[in-house]
Amino acid sequence: MAVLWRIFREIFSTFWQFSYHLVVAIFNTFVPARFRQKDVAGEIVLITGAGSGIGRLMALRFAALGCSVVLWDINNSNNEETANQIREQGGQTTTYTCDVSDRRQINETVEKVKRHVGDVDILINNAGVVSGKLLTECSDDDIIKTMEVNIMSHFWTVKSFLPSMVERNRGHIVTISSATAFVASSHLVDYCTSKSAAFGFNNALKEELRILGKDGVHTTCVCPSVINTGMFDGFKIRYPWIIPYLEPEYTADKVVEAVRTNQQILILPRIVYGVPFLSWILPGKCLTVLLQMLGSDECMENFKGREKKNI
Repeated sequence: MAVLWRIFREIFSTFWQFSYHLVVAIFNTFVPARFRQKDVAGEIVLITGAGSGIGRLMALRFAALGCSVVLWDINNSNNEETANQIREQGGQTTTYTCDVSDRRQINETVEKVKRHVGDVDILINNAGVVSGKLLTECSDDDIIKTMEVNIMSHFWTVKSFLPSMVERNRGHIVTISSATAFVASSHLVDYCTSKSAAFGFNNALKEELRILGKDGVHTTCVCPSVINTGMFDGFKIRYPWIIPYLEPEYTADKVVEAVRTNQQILILPRIVYGVPFLSWILPGKCLTVLLQMLGSDECMENFKGREKKNI
């Protein structure tokens, strides 16, 4: 009898919690984000890959919200340009030149940040690279570089800054993954793999924090499609009216909004939310036919990548 009562209580508790969170999610869907955003003024935000693209734009937006922004980038001149733009708008920032593919450099830079700036409140792992080559054409160094920048660096930065967040039960970790985590493409085997790993990293970290009872430390995983920053120059979307190229300003706005509303996953554009669902319910070849119709076979034919193009 005791066993049946315990099972009944567990089922009831599960049903109640499930219903509660479902109602909250539905409520949040219809309440404009501006009414649900937390105040981040005074917080320390660290952004990797802050010298260009959405890294720079996110830095400008967090600085405008009153954050002290720590900028990491391998390109010192680009990083300083971001810092200058922040200072021109009256923001507070500190720059560090760091190659996030080098664990030693990460660890050394982490110590400088802790010593000179303090404990990081919001960590945004944004730095990324793409080779755009067939797997058989990728050198071993290409593959290692992709994995080191796009996923291994997340381990080293999070391991370094998470302990203080856990101790204070306050913080936010943002993982910039990609829609390629669940929509694969030719010429992107190493890239898709690294972004799938980043997606899994975020999910496992979120679960680990839940089990630790650290409900004040939040995670957000961002999965955008192609952002018009230059990183994917030459990438072709056959029907941009179905899956449009993302404007960097819009993307940066949505990431900042996701952080301020503690949104756990952000997929852009919204139509891509349906892809994981379709991949689970459709036979594999049916999904392949749909992706072929959308141009997956030819999207990388004219890929050039970034050519020193900055925002």
